Amino acid sequence: METSYQYNRVLLKLSGEALMGSQAYGIDVSMTDRIAKEVANAHSNNLQIGLVIGGGNIFRGLSASAGGIERSTADYMGMLATVMNALAMQSALERQGVDTRVMSAIPMTTVCEPYIRRRAVRHMEKGRVVIFAAGTGNPYFTTDTAAALRAAEMNCQALLKGTQVDGVYDSDPKNNPDAKRYDTLSYQKVLSDDLRVMDSAAIALMRDNKIPIIVFSLHEEGGFDEVMQGKGTCTTIS
Repeated sequence: METSYQYNRVLLKLSGEALMGSQAYGIDVSMTDRIAKEVANAHSNNLQIGLVIGGGNIFRGLSASAGGIERSTADYMGMLATVMNALAMQSALERQGVDTRVMSAIPMTTVCEPYIRRRAVRHMEKGRVVIFAAGTGNPYFTTDTAAALRAAEMNCQALLKGTQVDGVYDSDPKNNPDAKRYDTLSYQKVLSDDLRVMDSAAIALMRDNKIPIIVFSLHEEGGFDEVMQGKGTCTTIS
């Protein structure tokens, strides 16, 4: 029986740290395989999926600029790290039999396609998973903002953010056992209470385009699929 999803086309945002698994840095292949299985499962039910992956497991632009590298240069280095993650995820998805394309905002035609919006839409319509790499192609913008931008450009019906916890809390649940999880939030509350779900530019972009943000845990097996069916534990920002 075909699974029924709440949405037809979504963008999944993963942090670079999600690919580290239990390692201190870098890419844990078993972790990329597990995420790829979840994406492949949803994709097999005709869900159109775009992916944006951060680069923090390899290089952090902001902390590097604090260490003395010029900010624009540090951000470009971070963008290149996201391309490495995108290629690793493409490989993992192809091992699952999913047709995948990596499109980079910084052209590097030897390893992936340049990002062209209409071509990306066409890939998704043809049932390919598209991984958007190199952020927006501009320094001073985070991969959260890149994910929001691509979600809007692709006319996605939701932006899913896979994190270390199963939603948005009023304080850090790792430090505070009494932290309260929100089921739903408004964009305005996220911005006014400075709840650090994504940066404010990304939240504002999703608010202006009326695209809900769904925050869920990457660590629950089958979590992505359950959230897409409207069943899993998550926080919906709309």
